[in-house]
Amino acid sequence: MTIGQEHMIADWFIIHFTENNGMAFGLEFAGEWGKLALSIFRILAVLAIFVYLFILTRRKVKFGPVFGISMILAGALGNILDSAFYGMIFSASSYHTVAQLFPESGGYAGFLHGKVVDMFYFPLLIIRQTEAPSWIPDFIFGNDNHFIFFRPVFNIADAAITTGVLWLLLFERKFLKGH
Repeated sequence: MTIGQEHMIADWFIIHFTENNGMAFGLEFAGEWGKLALSIFRILAVLAIFVYLFILTRRKVKFGPVFGISMILAGALGNILDSAFYGMIFSASSYHTVAQLFPESGGYAGFLHGKVVDMFYFPLLIIRQTEAPSWIPDFIFGNDNHFIFFRPVFNIADAAITTGVLWLLLFERKFLKGH
């Protein structure tokens, strides 16, 4: 797929190909050095989560907290792997070209400098306005004057992180208070 290309699965579910160069919601900082710092931070965070999870399993902590933290670990690891290797094995994507797997000239970026692929888009259209009131900021209704409740495009790793965090917040408050 080319960047921005979509496949409509249902009115509420679209496969939308995009590449995320930075953090959540496409945020990024400080160019190449910022990307490297972010990648190193992610690796250190995953190592810390792994050690914490190891300690929890040794202490025979119940399944619930271990499940939530495991989901966060799995999602973070998935995004790191994508960021670390995607740029090395694919050519650059654009709005007009499909990336090649293992191009002869090499990938578009070095180790830890790749982008993360996001593809799931669930635009929950709540309000369809013909013209949004002038006092409402443009980013809320967008250029097409439609209010979409959930705009982010995400991947399976992002969903795993979100599931793990929500699991801990909703079902493991007792555990979180004790640690």
